[in-house]
Amino acid sequence: MFKKINYIISPVLSCLIGLSQAHACTSIVLEGNDTGRVYGRSMEFGIPLKSAILKTPRGYAFQGVGIDGTSGSGINWVAKYAVVGANAFGLPLYVDGLNEAGLAGGLLNAPNTAQYQNPTQDQSANSIAPQQLLIYALTNFATVQEVKEALPKLFVNSAPLKEWGGVAKARMTLHDSQGKSLVVEYLEGKLVMTDNIIGTMTNDPAFSWHLQNIGNYVNLSGTDKAPLTVQGQKFSAASSGNGMHGLPGSFLSPDRFVRASQFVLNTPSATTDIQESRAWHIMNNFDIPYGAIHLDSSSGYGGGVNSYEFTEWVVVANLKSKIYSIRSFENPGVQKVSFADWDLTGKSLQSIALLK
Repeated sequence: MFKKINYIISPVLSCLIGLSQAHACTSIVLEGNDTGRVYGRSMEFGIPLKSAILKTPRGYAFQGVGIDGTSGSGINWVAKYAVVGANAFGLPLYVDGLNEAGLAGGLLNAPNTAQYQNPTQDQSANSIAPQQLLIYALTNFATVQEVKEALPKLFVNSAPLKEWGGVAKARMTLHDSQGKSLVVEYLEGKLVMTDNIIGTMTNDPAFSWHLQNIGNYVNLSGTDKAPLTVQGQKFSAASSGNGMHGLPGSFLSPDRFVRASQFVLNTPSATTDIQESRAWHIMNNFDIPYGAIHLDSSSGYGGGVNSYEFTEWVVVANLKSKIYSIRSFENPGVQKVSFADWDLTGKSLQSIALLK
């Protein structure tokens, strides 16, 4: 299996991870009027993921995990593109990242819908484990179109991740510097790829359900409504902001999807640098304070134990400048990583701790 980096997770915690159903991640993309794009994403979970910034150089060799769960029994590959991003559990894999070609994206938890393929023993050598999906995409491809052409030729098996305590069920969001966005899901054992014209993604239900659901909120707008007039008398709203009256405000995945979509759709045109600043402010709306989501053992979402789900870190990636920025729950200071800061042809992975 993978060689761990700087962190070892306990067996007890591993069991809790696999049982926990907590999932509150939110992602967006904003368009710049100068052909640039900005990707934002929050990471929430019910246990500490111990994420760090991970740098992968070009030419680094990866071993795919096959159906038997062993490294090297799946498809092996060499990184075509250098990548920066956030890992989990000290492992050499990404749950979020950006490559030097401007392809960015992340894995978002989907425990209720993700169901991977079932390759045979003969097909195992052309497969990877679910947790390798993002690192495979970011190290191999520059555009969404390349991903769409390649994934149907590859199997994603159901090999468990020990640190997860089971199969790491997720969906993948991708955005490229050419203006394309994609959602990749494995539903009922089949690959489902959907062009994401809005750029928003959260967790379960399936992405198609979210797209249908936003039609229920066509009344929302960033523009305030005129006062109601009845027989010549005007009735005004209590304050500005009535255009978004009725915007769902809970931390449920469907509510976050609608809220994020409305913020994205109502963001005015601007340069990429300005959109980068705006992305941070949008992501602030999805920052879950510690204590706001208590996963009680009786709810079925805490894995049989009491825990809290909160925003562990938030990312904003500028696909034009190729700068990846991240801030942690413990420290609001933003760490920025540029591809100009390190040797993209180095021989080893580099791990940088998040600010505490």
